[in-house]
Formats: sequence, structure tokens, C-alpha cells
Amino acid sequence: MRRGGTLQDSDHHLLAVWAADCAQHVLHLFEEMQPNDNRPRRAIELVRAWTRGEITMSQCRAAGGHAMAAARELSGAARHAAYAAGQAAVVAHVAAHELGAAAYAIKAVRAAAPMEERESAGRRECQWQREQLPEAIRDLVLDDQRLRNDICWSVFGC
Repeated sequence: MRRGGTLQDSDHHLLAVWAADCAQHVLHLFEEMQPNDNRPRRAIELVRAWTRGEITMSQCRAAGGHAMAAARELSGAARHAAYAAGQAAVVAHVAAHELGAAAYAIKAVRAAAPMEERESAGRRECQWQREQLPEAIRDLVLDDQRLRNDICWSVFGC
């Protein structure tokens, strides 16, 4: 179940792949700071494996937790990028985490940009994410962003 009704498995998988794409797009911001820590990369790999039926939801969710643990000791862009990867992986458990992956990716890009360019960098990342949306889930994600932006994220105004 999802707000508004039942979510088809195929759409759930599309949400997970899109979230993984968002996290992958900023992963370098984590890996530049923590080149020997593969937990966020592993989380992204495992959510993709989950969509192919190669691992269980529980395995994927655990990888998400490990990625988020990698974030806890950090700050700035690296922290947000690791959280994006963790949120992407937990989409296997709760589909609504797709917005978390996207939002943290936008926050990572903002944090990596010079102060005077942060807002425009965030808007460009948001636009890039929207360009990646498969048509089958586009309205679902855009509606989620509209409904939840002001109460949760404040980053989807692109």
C-alpha cells in the first residue's frame, strides 16, 4: 500500500531504480572523501539487484542501513551523498523513500557548490532527476514531491 492506493510491483521497482540513479549521480561526492568505504556504493548495487529479484528486501534494507551508518560521522556533501544511497536502498522496504534519495542527492549537490551557486546547483540537480523519471512513475513522483516538499524536504522547487 502507498498513499492513494496500491502500488504495483513494477512501479515499486521503477521507483527503486530511479532512486538508485539519483544516489549514483552524487556518489562521487562521498567516495572522494571516503575512498575506502564501499557501503553507499554497495547499497546502490543491492537495490538494483533487488529490482532484478536477485536479493531479498531484507538484504537490501540492511545495505541501506549500512550506507546511512557511513554518513553519520561525516558532514556536508559526503554525508548527504551517503544518505542518498541509504535511502535508495530502503525503497525496497518502503517505496516512499524514493523522495529521500532524491532530496539527499540535491542536498549533496548544494553542499558541494560554492555558497553563491548552491540554489542554482540544487535546481539543476532536481531538473536532472526529473529528466530521468520513467513515464510510468512520473506523475506519482511529481505528485509526491508537490505534497511532501514543504513538510519534509524543501528541495523540489525546480
